[in-house]
Amino acid sequence: MADERFRRPADHEKLLQDLSSKDGPFSAMYEAMMFAAALGKQKRKREEFKNTGEPIDLARVERRDFGEALIDMLAVVERPDDATILSDDCIRERIRIFEEYANGGLNYLQGELNASGRRDLTTLVSGLVMEALTATAAEEKKDIVTDLLGEGALDW
Repeated sequence: MADERFRRPADHEKLLQDLSSKDGPFSAMYEAMMFAAALGKQKRKREEFKNTGEPIDLARVERRDFGEALIDMLAVVERPDDATILSDDCIRERIRIFEEYANGGLNYLQGELNASGRRDLTTLVSGLVMEALTATAAEEKKDIVTDLLGEGALDW
């Protein structure tokens, strides 16, 4: 897998550069792509793209804590009934799923920037992380109450 590469959506080159600049929230473009893929999944935005920027070595992601796991988890969630998605033969499909979720996440980020008129990416990314953590905590609390009291316990 180390020889594999993943594509960057050319439409988001400027955003990726800003995200990974010295003033941005990430130190490298592949980190920004990893965040964007997770954001794309969370926002249910998987979007194909044709025009690509310079590809990035997959090995860079694989060396990051949980990098390879992120790519694998996105593929498994996307194709839960297909155990072969994790086989070596399906690496290109897993990468494509990752790329498309990253593109969806970058589209979402760009939309948020356009809507707010802000250019402070660090604040925007921090806000999205806090939003996701708050939503996760609320879901966990709801699940605990539902487990204890049964379905419909919070339908008041």
